[in-house]
Amino acid sequence: MSAELTRREDLRLLRGAGLYVADLALPRLLDAAFVRSPVAHGVLVDVDVSAARGVPGVLGAWSARDLPGLPVVPPFGQPGVAEGRDWPSLATDRVRHVGQPVAVVLAADRYRAEDGVDAVRHRIDELPALVDPAAALEGPELFPGHANVAVEAEFGDPVPQEVWERAHLVVEGRYRQQLVAPVSLEARAFLAVPEEGRLHVRVSHQAPHRLRDNLAQALHLAPDAVRVQVPDAGGAFGSKSATFPEYLVVAALALRLDRPVRWVEDRAEAFTAHTHGRGQDQRTRLALDADGRFLAFDLDVLANLGAYPHTGVIVPQQTALMATGAYATEHVHARMRCVVTTTSPTAPYRGAGRPEAASAVERTVELAARRLGVDPVELRRRNFVPPEAFPYDTPTGRTYDSGQYARSLERCVEALGLDGWRAEQRRRREDPAAPPLGVGFCSYVERSGGDGPMLREFGSVEALADGTFVARCGTSSTGQGHETALAQVAADVLGVPLDRVRYVAADTAEVASGVGSFGSRSMQMGGAALHLAAGELVDLARRRAARWASDGGPEVPAGSVTWRSGGLDLPGGRRVETAELVAATGALRADHEFRQDAAFPFGSYAAVVEVDPELGDVRVLRLVAVDDYGVVVNPVLTRGQTVGSIVQGVGQALYEDVPHGEDGVPQLHAGLFDYLLPTLSEVPPMTLEETVTPNPGNPLGAKGAGEAGCIGVPPAVVNAVADALQLEDPGTLQMPLTPERVWRAAAGARAGAAS
Repeated sequence: MSAELTRREDLRLLRGAGLYVADLALPRLLDAAFVRSPVAHGVLVDVDVSAARGVPGVLGAWSARDLPGLPVVPPFGQPGVAEGRDWPSLATDRVRHVGQPVAVVLAADRYRAEDGVDAVRHRIDELPALVDPAAALEGPELFPGHANVAVEAEFGDPVPQEVWERAHLVVEGRYRQQLVAPVSLEARAFLAVPEEGRLHVRVSHQAPHRLRDNLAQALHLAPDAVRVQVPDAGGAFGSKSATFPEYLVVAALALRLDRPVRWVEDRAEAFTAHTHGRGQDQRTRLALDADGRFLAFDLDVLANLGAYPHTGVIVPQQTALMATGAYATEHVHARMRCVVTTTSPTAPYRGAGRPEAASAVERTVELAARRLGVDPVELRRRNFVPPEAFPYDTPTGRTYDSGQYARSLERCVEALGLDGWRAEQRRRREDPAAPPLGVGFCSYVERSGGDGPMLREFGSVEALADGTFVARCGTSSTGQGHETALAQVAADVLGVPLDRVRYVAADTAEVASGVGSFGSRSMQMGGAALHLAAGELVDLARRRAARWASDGGPEVPAGSVTWRSGGLDLPGGRRVETAELVAATGALRADHEFRQDAAFPFGSYAAVVEVDPELGDVRVLRLVAVDDYGVVVNPVLTRGQTVGSIVQGVGQALYEDVPHGEDGVPQLHAGLFDYLLPTLSEVPPMTLEETVTPNPGNPLGAKGAGEAGCIGVPPAVVNAVADALQLEDPGTLQMPLTPERVWRAAAGARAGAAS
């Protein structure tokens, strides 16, 4: 089934023939612009929109007071988390983060709507900001009557004290996962069109069926009265899987005015008003015996949920569940506390909890190796879950399906040429004038597919009377190449060229149900659903062809009918094409809802860095990635996903951060001039390799792909810098590794060596 097909959607997109929400031109269309809070926390005393209504070209302006009954954002995740902490569509009594919408203006175009925004006057009496999660633990309640800790949970049993006491070595780490911005090429975009009591939504989104249900619930409509359609989408990285306040406002106004209303987020809004990713403070303890065997691992996660608990709640839960990493550690315990602060709400961002877990585990493993004086590769070898132990039940409650962890690490070491780099490192350490060189590793395990209600996906394959086939799937592409890869699955089962399969997705009127595209689930879940639906279509066609051929004559057993190249071979050499069968017997379609427990891709990453201790500059000389995604259907697309996630991992390790002042205001005044993204110049030389350990519960053998680089790169790079500087306490290195942080760490290392 695996084939390196190039993306058939690319020609259309590269020619400029893509259709995005911002491209849509509709009669009587109004554009929305939001008035947003300039302060992080305060009492909203008054919002005066009267002057805005008089601005030329403005059709109307509204605050929450002008829109009674405006819905709150539907809660997500654990029941009760949002109780007493409602996320309003427009701020009512308080604002709780910079960029929170306090009013909306509609005009015939965005320019005049922005003029209206400038005319709105509001008064906010500032209250103290709570930016740091640790400060929020002790700070005043952001939601009066409700503690700032919104969720608290533990995974695995607490480690017995005697385990720590008898350990040969116990190492402790403290790590920071900074807030990062999901800078997709296309920011959020939402268009609502009322259609005779119904609502037709076009939106850049990852989960259209969930959005449909949320909109219907919030607006008191029947689910089948809401159609959600995703046209072309320019990226998402997890940040477009929620229902946002702006969507509810736009939809409510479209219904109220009986006119199409659109909102397209600009880049300034995307940095300050959109969700952020990551945002964890972590503390770890690892106990080892004299042979370097892991006895116990303890992880404490303090997570920043931002102003309102929503989809961000699931991220630290994923971190805690993955605290076992790739290791057969008897005692693993993880505790998470999720705290509300006065920053933008956090949400899943590429990797969503697994990068955070890998950093906590893998930085601590390399710290232990340094303290023991053991090669970090050898320490990992001693502690990996062995292949014969699968399926492996982790102490935190996961069941790993399959794995060859040592094999991926050995392939990584070989591809890196580790001995040569270690020799160069020794040479440089003997030369005071040579810039230090370091090597760092990360061996990760991640979860793909989803949890709970997300462990399902819909697929449908239909044969048409013109000889083509339609493959429908409940996933929603935001640029991954589904139009090629998922259609490829159906075409392979049907034995037809790809151009005979039309792929349909991301439209709730066309696809009966769906979960969406996130958590590296599209091929593992959606591809499997299509694979099985296509097989069921073949069986259905064989049975129907047998009945049809038997009509008025001798019985033709279904077992004697063979499917070949999109048609059917009957006894006696007769050939029936599916077009003929459909024309004679009616619609021919098979639907399948595939269900499977989560899968666990894995791999090993290595980074080689050069550090300038005087300037704090870090140069990544080499990256090696060895990933195991199970069986890969389209290696071209998978490699593209891997490269993209690697670059984002480099960004988190070295450049990206959303800093806030003490007043809670994000310090990103110049947008992309302040928020540093890696460009082509910062992409290091990289080697990509794969191992293949099939997913035993999946008909394709597939596991998830697409997020591994965000998981493996950050700890590998930080470990390499710590190795280069020979840091006794690598906790002095916190991401992003800015020149100042690296310079201070290097200076501290020199001072420690001198003393």
